[in-house]
Amino acid sequence: MPILSIQSHVAYGHVGNSAAVFPLQRLGFEVWPVHTVQFAAHTGYGPPRGQVFDASHIRDVIEGIAARDVFSRCEAVLSGYMGSSAIGEAILDAVAHVKAANPHALYACDPVMGDVGKGFFVRPEMPDFMRDHVVPQADMVTPNLFELEALTGIECMTLNDTKRAVQALHAKGPRVILLTSAVIEETPSDMIDMVASDGMGLWRVRSPRLGFSPNGAGDLTAALFLSSYLKNQSAPEALTHAASSVHAVLEATLHKGGGELALIAAQEAFVAPPRIFKPERLA
Repeated sequence: MPILSIQSHVAYGHVGNSAAVFPLQRLGFEVWPVHTVQFAAHTGYGPPRGQVFDASHIRDVIEGIAARDVFSRCEAVLSGYMGSSAIGEAILDAVAHVKAANPHALYACDPVMGDVGKGFFVRPEMPDFMRDHVVPQADMVTPNLFELEALTGIECMTLNDTKRAVQALHAKGPRVILLTSAVIEETPSDMIDMVASDGMGLWRVRSPRLGFSPNGAGDLTAALFLSSYLKNQSAPEALTHAASSVHAVLEATLHKGGGELALIAAQEAFVAPPRIFKPERLA
């Protein structure tokens, strides 16, 4: 099951495609990565060395893949950090191209825009572009709590607030939603929640909070959730797989002293997480 993954890329470390491609391959997926940037390392290390690709470059690479006449086999398009509305438009055109060849293909959008405590870290036009143009085209979205609030205009302080925000996001188009990380009033101080919804049910997985959130964790979570959903067509199963695998990777990362995600050392967790967190149905 090939996946077209259009994201940033770093040579050192694991964010964007560098966090998504190997786990997907380890799980048996063929991945066609298209890079929106190529940096030496992520921007957490300081001003990046490398190149930001423009929309014409991305379109050219995608057209080259399309020329192989393989989009009819593509099961999903996965996108992450977009950088600009022009890049976003190129990604949406790629989605349309894939869906024309395979109407059953999914578009999974990780609406990377910001985070709690950090605010927005995208260009000023991107929140509106994401809300009004990208999300309505997505079959699956994987926001964090900050991004869910930004996309819906609903402040998520409580579980009821979060439920309303998830339903409001469904109303914009996506049929499957993963809230990748949430700490709300009902969340115990030593835990963190993930919530998934398919419009027919709402599920929560609660796992121990490890006290750090390395770069790339959201990119990894989106890829793992998509991989399980493609195989099982089940939001609660995908939620369990993503939460359990990511927790194991974060534990391994913490064990080695933090820093970059321990994707290679913890790769067995993608296939068989050592600890399974079962979903609780909320609605």
